[in-house]
Amino acid sequence: MLRSYFKIVSSRVSGLAPPSYFHPHSVIPAKNPTFARETTGAALRSRQTNVFHPLPSCFHPSSLIMRQHIPNFLTLSNLFCGCCATVLLLNGHVVAAAWFVLGSFLCDYTDGMAARALRISSPMGKELDSLADTVSFGVVPGMMFYTMLYGIVCPDMLAGLTISALTKPGDLASGLSGFCPVALPAFILSMFSAYRLAKFNLDTRQKHYFMGLSTPGCTLFVLGLTLAAHSNQLGFGDFLANQFWIIYGLVAVLSYLLVSDIPMYGLKIRSARWRGNELAFLFLGLSLAALILLRGLGLSLVILCYILVSVFSKNKILAIGKTETKA
Repeated sequence: MLRSYFKIVSSRVSGLAPPSYFHPHSVIPAKNPTFARETTGAALRSRQTNVFHPLPSCFHPSSLIMRQHIPNFLTLSNLFCGCCATVLLLNGHVVAAAWFVLGSFLCDYTDGMAARALRISSPMGKELDSLADTVSFGVVPGMMFYTMLYGIVCPDMLAGLTISALTKPGDLASGLSGFCPVALPAFILSMFSAYRLAKFNLDTRQKHYFMGLSTPGCTLFVLGLTLAAHSNQLGFGDFLANQFWIIYGLVAVLSYLLVSDIPMYGLKIRSARWRGNELAFLFLGLSLAALILLRGLGLSLVILCYILVSVFSKNKILAIGKTETKA
């Protein structure tokens, strides 16, 4: 009988802690004589060694709790980077702010990947993601446009400097020292970004593609323009200084694209595999290559191409969405 007990425990429990009904003091009769004869000698000893193994450390309750907070930590890191970028922009450190914006972009991509890899989903994570994106991809691009307009239309407030903050990289080094009402329309973009994020949470159509321009894509476009203007790349800073009304036009166009119903390719990375994420990985690769080769303007050109391709591929995007929904 004891041999039959060890046979049942080793075959059914397979190394995990035995349930209470397999307590050693309980007696389990062997109904199958052949089964009882097989549990002898070395076979019995080999099976006994696997009966009372403890649970692996990764299944410990404290480890499970820590794993649940990994996606939230990445989302909050996105928020942290957005706050740092805002402060740096206010103090005129455009290049340093750009690095934190890219950090927000990477955290925004990886928090969803981590949640899917760990099979973790919660309403709080969804709300945290929207709140973090409101700062990193709402307030930050508005602040970028604000600093550009500030340097053009309110140059006398730049701590005594009288030249445009766009024409030389160091002109905003001492930060913004006053209030420029003419530059405030830049934050209209922040308003529409917040509206888009709220709309995205309620829109069930945007599982496989986007309706309108995503807030990260909009932020990358504005970041490219800001870097190009800051370094006066190809004379872009001088051009904006003479034609600053273009910034107001960009605020209006981008605000419209954020809340429009134009289907655009989804760029979510659902896993680390190439299959099923080809477009997203290609977009990331092109963005990095453009940033290295063309610097700031390269980012804006990549987003502009993405918008144009999506606009002219409307029917194809909708067809892809229907196919993936049926699958």
